[in-house]
Amino acid sequence: MGNTFQTISYDLKKGVARIGLNRPSAYNAFTEQMNKEMIKALRIASKDDEVRSIVITGEGKAFCAGEDLGGVNEHTNHATFLRNRYHPMMKAIKQTPKPIVAAVNGTAAGAGMSLALAADFRLVQPEAKFVSAFINIGLIPDSGFLYILPRLIGYAKALEVAVLGKPITGREAHEMGLATEVIDPSEWEEKVSRFSETLSSLPTQSVALIKRYMMDGMNLTFEEMLEKEAQAQRIAGKTHDHREGLQAFKEKRKPDFIGN
Repeated sequence: MGNTFQTISYDLKKGVARIGLNRPSAYNAFTEQMNKEMIKALRIASKDDEVRSIVITGEGKAFCAGEDLGGVNEHTNHATFLRNRYHPMMKAIKQTPKPIVAAVNGTAAGAGMSLALAADFRLVQPEAKFVSAFINIGLIPDSGFLYILPRLIGYAKALEVAVLGKPITGREAHEMGLATEVIDPSEWEEKVSRFSETLSSLPTQSVALIKRYMMDGMNLTFEEMLEKEAQAQRIAGKTHDHREGLQAFKEKRKPDFIGN
């Protein structure tokens, strides 16, 4: 599988699909090919029943430095650029029903920060940095940044991050609720694997429904959300994993969820 990609790596182990941004010499900066390969990898993982969770990380020292600015100049139509390059990738992330973990091993800047924000969970190293670099080149944060960040940490703090552009360390990200967990480099691989494998052991259909309807709930009334929950619960109630969970509860044992 990994041989079919040039700018990313892809492998599957214990129900976890690992997607590695693989341009370490360029700090994993995005190119058009990388955007396309990310979409392809996400679609493969979404359709593969063996995949129960997804980890996105960076190869080498960085997570992702954002767009490779070598292809951007004063003639670039930024709106068209985003619609063609980044919108399809970010939509693919949000449409993926399986839980996605951003394992932020180093700097996540610009669109690289937007990528991390779009994930469902963010695991970070203490000295990793989130950098909203857009303001430094006279642009605004994009690729879902302005939508997602205030929903994660609140409007006031999100505005501060976007406008001031001050780097946020992994520890600071955890303190403000941006990161799920801070992991020391010496335990990085082990704990990222443990976290993602735990996600893979959960009832996958229920996780997908939670992802879908919790995001919907950000834009619905309370009454509308009550109905959405009822609809989702009807779907979850028909799954094998629900029946297994009930049986395990009655038998006082740990459930063995299979993902459907």
